[in-house]
Amino acid sequence: MGATVGQLLMIIFIKFSFAAAQNNDYTYLQALKDAWQNTPPNWEDNSDPCSGWDGIRCTNGRVTSIKLASMLLTGTLTEDIGQLSELQILDLSYNRGLTGSLVPAIGNLKKLTNLLLINCGFSGPLPDTLGNLENLIFMSLNLNNFTGPIPASIGNIKNLSWLDLADNRLSGSIPVSSGATPGLDMLINAEHFHFGGNMLTGNLPPQLFSSNMTLKHLLFEGNQLSGPIPSTLGLVQSLEVVRLDRNRLTGDVPSNINNLTGVFEMFLSNNILTGPVPDLTSLNVLNYLDLSNNNFDKSGVPSWFSTIHSLTTLKMSKTNLEGVLPAALFSLPQLQNVDLSDNGLNGTLNIFSTHSNQLQQVNLQNNQIDDFTQRSQYTIELILVRNPICTGSDVSDKFCSLPTKTNSYSGKPNNCGLRRCPWNVLSPTCQCAFPYTGNLSFRAPSFSDLGNSSVYDSLHNSMISSFQMSGLSVDSVSLGNATKNSDDYLVINLQVFPYREDRFNRSEISGLGFLLSNQTFKPPAAFGTYFFTSDDYFVTGKNSSHTGVVVGATVVSCVLVALLVLAGMYALQQKGRAERATHERSPFALWDSTTGSGGVPQLRGAKAFSFKELGKCTNNFSETNNIGTGGYGMVYRGSLPNGQLVAIKRAKHESTQGALEFKTEIELLSRVHHKNLVSLVGFCFDQGEQMLVYEYIVNGTVRDSLSGRSGMRLDWTRRLRIALGAAKGLQYMHDLADPPIIHRDVKTNNILLDERLVAKVADFGISISLGDANRTHVSTQVKGTMGYMDPEYYMTQQLTEKSDVYSFGVVLLELITARNPIEKGKYIVREVRQAINKSKELYNLHEVLDPTIGLSSQLKGLERFVDVALRCVEETGSQRPRMSDVVKEIEGIMELAGLNPNADSAANSTSYDDGSLGSEHPYINDSIFDYSSNHFPTKVDLK
Repeated sequence: MGATVGQLLMIIFIKFSFAAAQNNDYTYLQALKDAWQNTPPNWEDNSDPCSGWDGIRCTNGRVTSIKLASMLLTGTLTEDIGQLSELQILDLSYNRGLTGSLVPAIGNLKKLTNLLLINCGFSGPLPDTLGNLENLIFMSLNLNNFTGPIPASIGNIKNLSWLDLADNRLSGSIPVSSGATPGLDMLINAEHFHFGGNMLTGNLPPQLFSSNMTLKHLLFEGNQLSGPIPSTLGLVQSLEVVRLDRNRLTGDVPSNINNLTGVFEMFLSNNILTGPVPDLTSLNVLNYLDLSNNNFDKSGVPSWFSTIHSLTTLKMSKTNLEGVLPAALFSLPQLQNVDLSDNGLNGTLNIFSTHSNQLQQVNLQNNQIDDFTQRSQYTIELILVRNPICTGSDVSDKFCSLPTKTNSYSGKPNNCGLRRCPWNVLSPTCQCAFPYTGNLSFRAPSFSDLGNSSVYDSLHNSMISSFQMSGLSVDSVSLGNATKNSDDYLVINLQVFPYREDRFNRSEISGLGFLLSNQTFKPPAAFGTYFFTSDDYFVTGKNSSHTGVVVGATVVSCVLVALLVLAGMYALQQKGRAERATHERSPFALWDSTTGSGGVPQLRGAKAFSFKELGKCTNNFSETNNIGTGGYGMVYRGSLPNGQLVAIKRAKHESTQGALEFKTEIELLSRVHHKNLVSLVGFCFDQGEQMLVYEYIVNGTVRDSLSGRSGMRLDWTRRLRIALGAAKGLQYMHDLADPPIIHRDVKTNNILLDERLVAKVADFGISISLGDANRTHVSTQVKGTMGYMDPEYYMTQQLTEKSDVYSFGVVLLELITARNPIEKGKYIVREVRQAINKSKELYNLHEVLDPTIGLSSQLKGLERFVDVALRCVEETGSQRPRMSDVVKEIEGIMELAGLNPNADSAANSTSYDDGSLGSEHPYINDSIFDYSSNHFPTKVDLK
């Protein structure tokens, strides 16, 4: 404390002068803080933001950088942002609680170079003022809910290199310049156009492409674009990745596409392209090609099949190919996967004994192949189902059966022996910590062998190197559960562990988020372009010491009594924060594992509410806020201080089964996040209470809608969207959660509908994680709901992911019949099987179909839907599809029905019988049927 009183007074004077200055950025940051919740604790003091506020960086007293990725911010972005005229970097990514529109004042930030708003909750149209950001280089607005057209004014941003508007709800045509009106064709310095997963219509304008462009990645997958592929595309010699799949493009593929000699990945699948199969002879560096599901002219096998030596993946299913496959195709040195199913290929299949040692799978099902020269001496996964070679009852060759498992990468095992972490997560270096987690999604990887550990080693090493070079305190990185999703993206679960601490601090979290949102981390070339979605990360611990130093110095100086008072108030405030932080760090201090509730819950992040907080938001659990009851306890509607509506499940005090459900749900839902799963907001374990706090789902359960209780009518298209949404939620649990999760109680009462009729799977009280010891099945006490339960699971007590598939098959049948699974002793599965006649219209199911589903002429794809449902309810799990296959089937059915499977249901398309919004149907579900002491009713036939 060597400072003199005069020096201390000068410090105080400077700080008070700073706060009072009319023209500095403090005023506008304070206004932003007032519009947000969960801002960093050291924003609470009235000090200089340039001297220690987390996420804020300044130059010469002016704010130049705001990096607040993954800070759990909630609220809106106000017009005050436009007053920070020196701002160069704005990164608010991975704050899903930031909602509302992107304000036009954003265009005032003329010095902005990086605008990163990835995976937030922003909505509404994009402002035209974005075109005023003349120095912008990176614009990443992907994974929000933006609607309306792409602003043509973006074409004015001459230096824009990265433009990512993917995974929103943008509509309209692609803007190009005309006269004084700008357009995207003016962005000749752009290297990345990422527009996938929107609702864009119209054609691909020929004017969009030119020979002086520097474009590398052209991604328009999953839109509603129509018309031909313009020949001007062949002029863009810099292209490396082309994704135009899952649109409605028509006509011939332009011949000059063969000029794109630098392309590594090309996706033109799932369009309506015609004419000859394109000549790709010159694409010598092509790794991944997918032309599947188009209407090309019938033709022989192209000669370039055997000449592109860099090819790893060849997919040309349903492309009207005929003739005999050349054996030279299979000797391509990098080849890993070939899918030529559903064509007219014939003759004798000859796969050289010297085929590529990387070749994993050859799928030739549903062709005309009648012989195979290496019939008894091949090592790859070969699929020849529905070929003449597989006809006859005595066929026993392995290639005449569909494969039962897929190639994937689950991550490296650690070498930590028996060490376990009771509360947090064990790192690869055997340290217990809370990792920063999320998913890396690669939009165009150049390989298809997902089980090759060496390629993930290269990703791991490059990530560690990037973190270290960025000065981040990272101990280790874990990669796992690599799978392909329905968009054909490679999705990898990422865990980043802190160095010598059990948690990252806020500065480190924002640094990690920025490194991934700003594409500072560059993955190996084989992985290609990516985006990251983070899980919520809760930072606890002490605030920065800046305010404490100032207040402490002020106390020592004893200059002003007022400062002593302020110091006392500050101390009280800090004490309250410390108590709250202690509560968040250890909210289960009183957990009693001897009551049958299991060990202390292990969380990766979920807000711990006090009993007082939840009492306040439910008006002390008043009767008017009581919206349901179940075996677990009462359900209340509440409103959090930030305005968010929640549903609160309050356990009965005497319920030990409720304690187990409580533990299971908070453990599972605190680490899984998906738009088709009900989100856990938080929990309460305080004053002897056990409460679960969920997002409030306004339109109740699917069962309510099918029975008519909600007043909502579900037509065929809405039922398809509900089926797809629920299937995606379950697929996430099975394929992307690590370890995988089996729901165990899939039913229409556990599928909820939000305000836009998006389906969300709920109630994870009896769910089970497949641990590392056995990721294929688990022996467990049988639980579930009568009518939905997998009979194989009931008989063997061996639970697998296919048990959920069975239950989901019952849900699919329920969606088309609106009947309960068991009514008056009649089982819905048996009733449909008995009624079905595949030679008649709608499979002769008119008597069992729900009459409110729509007219027969409107039920496009219903037969395929029934086929999927019946495959799901096969008697043995090995005969049932995986949920990922079910998702693809339903997406195909939706396309057959003229629907875009990537577009969510729109609220304004909802139809109700009585005009009611059905708002009195929150998350209410506790009807768990325990089979541990009961038998299936003998009058129910499961066959």
